[in-house]
Amino acid sequence: MSSSLLTKHALARSLKKLMLTTPLNKITIQQLTADCGVTRHTFYNHFQDIYELLGWIYQLEVIEGLDQYCCTAGWKQGFLSVLRYTVNNKTMCLNTFHSLGREHLETFLYGVIYRVMIRVVEELDERDETGRALITEQVRRQARLDFADFYTLAILEQMIHWLRAGASSDPAGIVDKVARIMDGSIARGLAHYWSASVPAEQ
Repeated sequence: MSSSLLTKHALARSLKKLMLTTPLNKITIQQLTADCGVTRHTFYNHFQDIYELLGWIYQLEVIEGLDQYCCTAGWKQGFLSVLRYTVNNKTMCLNTFHSLGREHLETFLYGVIYRVMIRVVEELDERDETGRALITEQVRRQARLDFADFYTLAILEQMIHWLRAGASSDPAGIVDKVARIMDGSIARGLAHYWSASVPAEQ
């Protein structure tokens, strides 16, 4: 591991440690670097601010390894892994959620969920031949984006509600509820969208 990466990991450990007792928006660069044993200059060589460091932590610990779940067969397991990460790092995640970092967390979670959902929508769309020859690629591409955005926001709102309640309920229950509602609905929605988009015969 390079010295730069070792420093990033050390800063990440210090931030996670401080977030156990201090609200995110109250943690200063000085506190962080003192705990880590590096200079402010060293910190700024790697990150612009504490929020960028926090984003790097989530990127490293959540995003990496998520690709295997970006499919119709794996999205539930991927969603569950994100929720379980939240439970295992509850203090840090709730600290982020209840601080000025909430916007960063929501933006991050949207990106995580969207990354999975766009692949699911694309996979389901490839299976559906309804009106394929009569629908332009531009319409199809925009529909995929719209469907992925819609379901991402729906799932994200479930996560926000769960976090607001303290992330205390069983993650598997959240996944099961979302799965029961979503099961088949994307494929049916796409089929309806295509049939409604096919020009009427003259």
